[in-house]
Amino acid sequence: MKPSAILAFTLLLTACGVARPVLESDNTKVEVKTVIRTVTDTAYIELPVIVEKVATLDTTSVLENKYAKSEASVSGGVLHHSLQTKPVREPVKVERVEVVRDSLVYRDRVQTVTVEVEKKLTWWHRFRLTLGNILFALIVIAILYLLSLLFNNFLKLKR
Repeated sequence: MKPSAILAFTLLLTACGVARPVLESDNTKVEVKTVIRTVTDTAYIELPVIVEKVATLDTTSVLENKYAKSEASVSGGVLHHSLQTKPVREPVKVERVEVVRDSLVYRDRVQTVTVEVEKKLTWWHRFRLTLGNILFALIVIAILYLLSLLFNNFLKLKR
């Protein structure tokens, strides 16, 4: 077998690994939104019930509105007058300011951690490592042998 075929066969038995770079990045973005809006709300006011009476010399009268009722009457030459408020719940519009704050945090984080785990080699892996060492030694010996042949041939040509 030719030495170049042996050399090619031994090179086929060796393996190479690819180095991969570790990329680490940390991107954090905070977005704060503030919304101010005026909200119209309704509040109710309750009016108290008030009763008043007055006596005077006059004719009969009745007054009434949505808050109160007034009655006046004459009896025995005296006018009796009463004022009575009605129980009413009156709606009143109230405006209030509402502030809403909302924050969003966007975080893109990539972390790569290399963890080495010790593991015993199987017999096949040990065999391949030993075979690789032996083949490397044979390649070195073959190269030295070829160099010595070339050197001897060079010396013979000079003589």
